[in-house]
Amino acid sequence: MLGEYVSATAVSTATNFIMIQETAFTRTYRTYIKLRENGPLEMKFWHSNVVDSTWDMGAVAQGSMPGGQWKIESAYVAVSQEERDGSVVPGSGTPITFEGEYTKHVQPGEQFWSDAVTINVLPGRDLVFTWTLTTEAAGKSFPYNTEGLLVSAYAAEGRRASEESGASFTALENQLVLPAFIGYKRQVKHRMIFLGDSITQGVRTRKDGYEYWAARIADGLNTEYSVWNIGSGWARAYDAAADGSWLVKASQGDYVAVVLGVNDIDIGARSSEELLEDLTAIVRKLKQNPEAKPQIILFTVPPFNFVEQREEIWRTVNETLRTRPPEGVDYVFDIAEVLSCAAPDEHRIQQKYMSNEFDPHPNGEAGKQVADAFLKWFKGKSL
Repeated sequence: MLGEYVSATAVSTATNFIMIQETAFTRTYRTYIKLRENGPLEMKFWHSNVVDSTWDMGAVAQGSMPGGQWKIESAYVAVSQEERDGSVVPGSGTPITFEGEYTKHVQPGEQFWSDAVTINVLPGRDLVFTWTLTTEAAGKSFPYNTEGLLVSAYAAEGRRASEESGASFTALENQLVLPAFIGYKRQVKHRMIFLGDSITQGVRTRKDGYEYWAARIADGLNTEYSVWNIGSGWARAYDAAADGSWLVKASQGDYVAVVLGVNDIDIGARSSEELLEDLTAIVRKLKQNPEAKPQIILFTVPPFNFVEQREEIWRTVNETLRTRPPEGVDYVFDIAEVLSCAAPDEHRIQQKYMSNEFDPHPNGEAGKQVADAFLKWFKGKSL
């Protein structure tokens, strides 16, 4: 599916929500993205008009829900200024086309590529992706990610994709509206994909800090390993086990790290048997890809301060993953061992790794510890 193009960033591009408005509108979205490599790059953008994973209880957005009809009025890539203030370097904007056209009508569930575009992003600067989207009618339109933003993003009403100034743009807090895949042309030895939830996405870490463990692992690997982060807030294993758009993305890797289970145990209220069945189904379906033949790295379920029955489920699942992982799993990485308190409180994340005193999402220091442990483990196995 991805051909000669590999992921250009460690920013997650998964979707867990869908835009719903009472009237049709035209709006421009602008996002700042740190690239794994700088210099002149040939880039292409792939999009899937489908929600990847379920948000909350699924009342609004569910995994594999198709988006509605909408239109790309125009799209540009540009280079950031020193400050991520909504502006771009004057003269750096380059229009993106779709089969030679500057506009694109998007149908429900459609998947499509842009044409190739070349841009030179100097070290220390970000790629700025901007597109103007028009909805065809009231109701559901395009999928996006609604977690707290990890990168600077802005929006402006109307057709403003080509504007270099940030004067018309307002900072966003929880709307990341991006293509599903931000790629550049490069030969790599391996494609690594991280399939997970908000912990993989990096939620609660510092905006534009790239402190979460998936980004730190990307930094620690040479660029002969591409890294595509498709961690998605509120996601659960049964979203992926359903074999929809999200798992199709994961199947593009020859290393696939699966880091799921927290939301299954929590809001999903899954039993240990159900969660293990879903993880087994994910592994089996990934292994069925004859092109990638992926090596599956299954992570234990991170500690999330579960109590009572949920704690017991967490303990049962992790003991099984450590000792009798599902058939087809090539390696198990014990993320829980890195983050957990000492026995008998292994189900709790160490206080120093919590985002705040009440939130067990791992912070930037936890991201460093997990990344360091993973890179040591990964390189030690000469993977």
